[in-house]
Amino acid sequence: MKLQLFIERATITFGLIFFLLPVLWLITVAYMPGSAIFASPPALGFTPTLKNFDTIFTLFDIPKLVTNSIVISLGTTILSLTIGIPAGYALARSQSRFAPMMAYFFLAVRMIPTVATLIPFYLVMRDLGLLGTWWGVIMLHTILNTAFVVWMMYAYFRGLPKELEEAALTDGCTQFGAFFKVSLPLVKPGIIACALFTMLLSWNDFLIPSFLTNADTKPISVALLSAFGVQDVTWGTLGALAHFSTIPIVIMTLFLNRYFVQGLTKGVH
Repeated sequence: MKLQLFIERATITFGLIFFLLPVLWLITVAYMPGSAIFASPPALGFTPTLKNFDTIFTLFDIPKLVTNSIVISLGTTILSLTIGIPAGYALARSQSRFAPMMAYFFLAVRMIPTVATLIPFYLVMRDLGLLGTWWGVIMLHTILNTAFVVWMMYAYFRGLPKELEEAALTDGCTQFGAFFKVSLPLVKPGIIACALFTMLLSWNDFLIPSFLTNADTKPISVALLSAFGVQDVTWGTLGALAHFSTIPIVIMTLFLNRYFVQGLTKGVH
């Protein structure tokens, strides 16, 4: 038993180190001078510097980039939940034998490669005059992420006993009242899990914003491309920008991680 526990912990520790090493390296190069980054053989010891941060604040409007990312991800999350939660509830309470098929149809929509939808949506956004705006990205992100929200909330609402809503209806609640007062509070972990998942996807997306935004509306995920030159990669700049790309979303994930795990484990059967 002790040997099994040791093996499990050793495997988890090794996996954690394996996946976090690239992140640690990217954070470290943000404080390394250029001579240490490109030293051959690699220099294990170096004098930390903030020059890379001075560079990115000189070349980029960091507050605007972070604000753009927040606006796009929050807008996507709010719209996806507003549409997806009622749709998932309607499917879960539907008496139609096609309801489960419809739920998995929404999941299949989320599996469509983003690049396959990019050119058609680019043309649509151009005709609507939404190129270079937040709304073009938010609308496309919402379309893709709402499908996941519908599927997950369908599974979550389906797991709720119908007797709870029937009791509320008996006490005088309307169907909408039973939904808002009884069902929604019980699926809070699922809602938070969907919100976190949607925000992560929107925050980290590069392909869609790179085509639909301009210099004033691009998020920080697109700004990271600026570290890639024609002949080399400016690793110090990339590492410094990565701080502002990862820290906000990591902090949010740490605070909501408990609800995220509950939502994923209890909602999907």
